[in-house]
Amino acid sequence: MLGAVLLGFLFSLFLVFAGSYFRGKLAVLSSLIPLSLFVYFLTFIPEISSGEVIYESYEWIPSFGVNLSFTLDGLALLFALMITGVGSLVFLYTSAYLKDHKYLDRFYGYLSLFMAAMLGLVLSDNLMSLFIFWELTSISSFYLIGFNNDKADSRKSALVALGITGIGGLLLLGGAVLLGDVAGTYRISEMLSMRDAITDSSNYLLILLLIFGAAFTKSAQFPFHFWLPGAMKAPTPVSTYLHSATMVKAGVYLLFRMTPVLNGGDIWHTVLIVVGAITMIYSAVHIIFRTDLKGILAYSTISALGILVFLIGIGTQAALIAAAVFIVVHALYKASLFLITGIIDHETGTRDVTQLAGLRKVLLPVAIAGFIAALISGGVPPTLGFVGKDLIYESTLHFKNNAVLLTIIAISTNVLLFYAGFVAGVKPFMGKLPKKFEKLHLPSPLMWVPPLIMTIAGLVFGLFPSLIETTFAKPIAMTQAIAFEDFHLKLWHGFNTILGLSAITLVLGVVLYFTLKPSHALENKIAKLDFIAPEVLLLKLSEGFAVFSKYWTNFFQTGYLRHYISIVVAFLILLLGYLIFSDFSLETDFSTLADLTIYEISILLMLLMGVLYTVFTKSRLAAVAALGVVGLSFSLLFLFYSAPDLAMTQFSVDTLTVILFVLVLYKLPKYLNFSNKWLRMKHGVLSVSFGVLITLLILRVLKEPKNTEISEFYAENAYKLAHGKNVVNVILVDFRGIDTMIEISVLIVAALGVFGLLKLRLKTRDKK
Repeated sequence: MLGAVLLGFLFSLFLVFAGSYFRGKLAVLSSLIPLSLFVYFLTFIPEISSGEVIYESYEWIPSFGVNLSFTLDGLALLFALMITGVGSLVFLYTSAYLKDHKYLDRFYGYLSLFMAAMLGLVLSDNLMSLFIFWELTSISSFYLIGFNNDKADSRKSALVALGITGIGGLLLLGGAVLLGDVAGTYRISEMLSMRDAITDSSNYLLILLLIFGAAFTKSAQFPFHFWLPGAMKAPTPVSTYLHSATMVKAGVYLLFRMTPVLNGGDIWHTVLIVVGAITMIYSAVHIIFRTDLKGILAYSTISALGILVFLIGIGTQAALIAAAVFIVVHALYKASLFLITGIIDHETGTRDVTQLAGLRKVLLPVAIAGFIAALISGGVPPTLGFVGKDLIYESTLHFKNNAVLLTIIAISTNVLLFYAGFVAGVKPFMGKLPKKFEKLHLPSPLMWVPPLIMTIAGLVFGLFPSLIETTFAKPIAMTQAIAFEDFHLKLWHGFNTILGLSAITLVLGVVLYFTLKPSHALENKIAKLDFIAPEVLLLKLSEGFAVFSKYWTNFFQTGYLRHYISIVVAFLILLLGYLIFSDFSLETDFSTLADLTIYEISILLMLLMGVLYTVFTKSRLAAVAALGVVGLSFSLLFLFYSAPDLAMTQFSVDTLTVILFVLVLYKLPKYLNFSNKWLRMKHGVLSVSFGVLITLLILRVLKEPKNTEISEFYAENAYKLAHGKNVVNVILVDFRGIDTMIEISVLIVAALGVFGLLKLRLKTRDKK
């Protein structure tokens, strides 16, 4: 499985060097990568169908419990086949849709990177590696959404999507860390046996909120849904692959995967049902106010994601099976409709459904695919959509609480999704063909064959639902830690209540389709309410935060180094003062201290005079010279206390500092005051306060009992392990080598920055 994940990354890297060969006729060969992975995962169907779970693990960072652990069960296999299967068709479609695009190889690189990250996400058995792949999907989707980076709206949409999903990634990291702390492991398979310990933990509620936040942002749940319609600025293959079949279902996958671990009671069920219900009905209502085909499909996607969260929240075996089947249903019909929309846009130059009609006369195979996709979307027999819709109603009807209300919400949503499917898949092809479209021609088969394949699959699975039952439904049900009861998926269950609800849905959907026509008037009406839309409110909040940040920054970032140092010193004074005086006791036994010698007293007096002269002199050069006296005094102290290396270092640094100060002062204007009396008084108070605190801290440290374990270790092992007689050098170079290397790296970066500034030559315009 590691090889399957790495293949996408390697192909993306390969395109960096050989991408020019994939901009022309060879572009179609790129689809062999996801196709080979699709075939590879197909080979696991017999094992997974028999109830086996396949594990792989590779050491990565074992000291932190982070390994590349992979699990292939029914849930992972469903997503893996969906990612690679739809991916194969999208890669194929792209070769014609973006034919001869100058950045086609770059686009394939982003798609491959995303595919690999998504595979890693759904196969990961380690929460930390899952988080890394989760973030890689956000980053790669950012590049895909903003692929047309010469357009401002594409750049904005990419940034909004990255911002929302990035916040979700941070929440996922927090939840993973807390879960790992409670369970003692990051492996999801090992957490399955610890559900009681996790749900009884004091951090359980916080873990739930973090995981919910990650899932809701990624899967576009209300009120974080608005990034998804904005992401429709991306090319159609991106909308098809990311926003209907794969990435937006990552949050759903996370909830599915964590259900056996975190499903501990009413909080889990209530939150998911409420959020899912609000999302599905809110987004479904928005469909009737849209005229752009991509906009219609975007809101119907959000509504479908709400249904999935809603079903996971119900959490019964019937609901989880319904969710598994609906994932397949949605991927097949929504990916098809997106590809069909791309064909329409590619050939007609518009996605405005009010201007499209009669296209069946020039795009017949596309019209057939659109009609079948609409049937699947509407849940019309004998498609798989009909089976999925029946399972949804079975879940809501048999739920223990508010069954009638939940069923009404489900019916209302399905009616609106029926409307959306027929508006996007049927309406553009019906009616009289406008004259401006009479000369249209059928595009390359590489564009219309992929949606036709997916819609035919929806018909086949509908006629033979046992294929879904044995491959996905039963294996997934067995992974959910519920009381498993044997079941069978059928197209026909006889005349019952659920069939009646399906019939009502179809009738209402047909009535709505023929009575409500998409119009710009409706779109303009809903636009008047944008001021209370979550997107507008969150954007205003972000703008307010930006204004606050500007004032906050201007308050602290004055441009004066002395101001920054004052803030740092004041903070340290408050922090040290609190720590010292919260438990302060000063008992110093002066008899244990060495007697002062005349040399030490002389040096201290010289040091004190240097400090006082530096503070009160009005001559800058004299102040610099006095600072040099202070530094040399410290050098003498180090020398008297048998530390010649420190004395030499202090002497060298102090001498260099004095020289630099003189050079700087030489270039400053003469007789210019940079500070006033009150500022100097403030600095004096800070300095004296800090000095007093440091003195008290030293006296407090002297009171503490000595622990020489570390120093003895260094002394005993310096020569044995590092073969050095200078213990200080051994500590810096060997025992703390990484720390020293980082310090050296920082100095190198600083030196490069200084060198760059010295070489900088700014161009200036002569004013005339």
